[in-house]
Amino acid sequence: MRKAKKERLEKKGWRVGTAEEFLELTPEEAAYIELKLRLSENVRLRRSRKKLSQKAFADMIRSSQSRVAKMEGGDPSVSIDLLIRSLLALGASHKDLAKVISASR
Repeated sequence: MRKAKKERLEKKGWRVGTAEEFLELTPEEAAYIELKLRLSENVRLRRSRKKLSQKAFADMIRSSQSRVAKMEGGDPSVSIDLLIRSLLALGASHKDLAKVISASR
Protein backbone atom coordinates (compact mmCIF):
# COMPACT_ATOMS: atom_id res chain seq x y z
CA MET A 1 0.00 0.00 0.00
CA ARG A 2 1.25 3.45 -0.84
CA LYS A 3 2.42 5.51 2.11
CA ALA A 4 0.05 8.40 1.33
CA LYS A 5 -2.97 6.10 1.21
CA LYS A 6 -1.95 4.43 4.46
CA GLU A 7 -1.59 7.79 6.18
CA ARG A 8 -4.98 8.93 4.84
CA LEU A 9 -6.70 5.81 6.17
CA GLU A 10 -5.01 6.04 9.55
CA LYS A 11 -5.99 9.71 9.81
CA LYS A 12 -9.63 8.66 9.35
CA GLY A 13 -9.33 6.16 12.19
CA TRP A 14 -8.57 2.99 10.25
CA ARG A 15 -5.90 0.63 11.49
CA VAL A 16 -3.63 -0.68 8.75
CA GLY A 17 -1.86 -3.98 9.31
CA THR A 18 -0.87 -7.21 7.65
CA ALA A 19 -2.96 -10.21 6.73
CA GLU A 20 -1.08 -12.17 9.38
CA GLU A 21 -2.09 -9.68 12.06
CA PHE A 22 -5.71 -9.58 10.89
CA LEU A 23 -6.02 -13.36 10.80
CA GLU A 24 -3.92 -13.76 13.95
CA LEU A 25 -1.62 -16.24 12.24
CA THR A 26 1.36 -17.69 14.02
CA PRO A 27 4.69 -17.27 12.22
CA GLU A 28 4.53 -20.97 11.31
CA GLU A 29 1.06 -20.62 9.79
CA ALA A 30 2.12 -17.58 7.78
CA ALA A 31 5.24 -19.40 6.54
CA TYR A 32 3.15 -22.43 5.53
CA ILE A 33 0.75 -20.28 3.52
CA GLU A 34 3.63 -18.44 1.83
CA LEU A 35 5.23 -21.79 0.91
CA LYS A 36 2.02 -23.07 -0.66
CA LEU A 37 1.61 -19.84 -2.62
CA ARG A 38 5.20 -20.02 -3.94
CA LEU A 39 4.67 -23.64 -5.01
CA SER A 40 1.34 -22.76 -6.66
CA GLU A 41 2.88 -19.86 -8.54
CA ASN A 42 5.72 -22.07 -9.74
CA VAL A 43 3.30 -24.71 -11.05
CA ARG A 44 1.53 -22.03 -13.08
CA LEU A 45 4.80 -20.58 -14.42
CA ARG A 46 6.24 -23.97 -15.41
CA ARG A 47 3.00 -25.11 -17.06
CA SER A 48 2.80 -21.86 -19.02
CA ARG A 49 6.44 -22.07 -20.13
CA LYS A 50 5.78 -25.58 -21.47
CA LYS A 51 2.76 -24.16 -23.31
CA LEU A 52 0.44 -26.70 -21.71
CA SER A 53 -3.20 -25.90 -21.17
CA GLN A 54 -4.64 -26.65 -17.76
CA LYS A 55 -6.56 -29.55 -19.35
CA ALA A 56 -3.45 -31.02 -21.01
CA PHE A 57 -1.50 -30.74 -17.78
CA ALA A 58 -4.39 -32.28 -15.82
CA ASP A 59 -4.40 -35.27 -18.20
CA MET A 60 -0.63 -35.56 -17.76
CA ILE A 61 -0.92 -35.84 -13.96
CA ARG A 62 -4.18 -37.81 -14.06
CA SER A 63 -6.25 -35.04 -12.52
CA SER A 64 -8.91 -32.59 -13.65
CA GLN A 65 -8.69 -29.11 -15.16
CA SER A 66 -10.58 -27.69 -12.19
CA ARG A 67 -8.03 -29.23 -9.81
CA VAL A 68 -5.18 -27.64 -11.77
CA ALA A 69 -6.99 -24.29 -11.57
CA LYS A 70 -7.26 -24.74 -7.79
CA MET A 71 -3.58 -25.65 -7.57
CA GLU A 72 -2.56 -22.54 -9.49
CA GLY A 73 -4.96 -20.34 -7.55
CA GLY A 74 -3.58 -21.32 -4.16
CA ASP A 75 -6.76 -23.05 -3.02
CA PRO A 76 -6.34 -24.26 0.58
CA SER A 77 -7.75 -27.69 -0.31
CA VAL A 78 -4.69 -28.47 -2.44
CA SER A 79 -1.97 -30.37 -0.60
CA ILE A 80 1.71 -29.52 -0.72
CA ASP A 81 2.22 -33.12 -1.80
CA LEU A 82 0.18 -32.55 -4.97
CA LEU A 83 1.98 -29.29 -5.70
CA ILE A 84 5.40 -30.94 -5.40
CA ARG A 85 4.37 -33.98 -7.47
CA SER A 86 3.05 -31.59 -10.12
CA LEU A 87 6.29 -29.64 -10.21
CA LEU A 88 8.24 -32.86 -10.60
CA ALA A 89 5.92 -33.89 -13.46
CA LEU A 90 6.72 -30.54 -15.10
CA GLY A 91 10.42 -31.36 -14.95
CA ALA A 92 11.49 -29.55 -11.80
CA SER A 93 14.62 -30.97 -10.21
CA HIS A 94 15.24 -31.31 -6.50
CA LYS A 95 17.46 -28.24 -6.78
CA ASP A 96 14.59 -26.32 -8.45
CA LEU A 97 12.26 -27.32 -5.60
CA ALA A 98 14.81 -26.17 -3.04
CA LYS A 99 14.99 -22.77 -4.76
CA VAL A 100 11.20 -22.40 -4.73
CA ILE A 101 10.99 -23.41 -1.09
CA SER A 102 13.80 -21.12 0.04
CA ALA A 103 12.75 -18.09 -2.03
CA SER A 104 10.71 -15.27 -0.61
CA ARG A 105 7.57 -13.98 -2.35
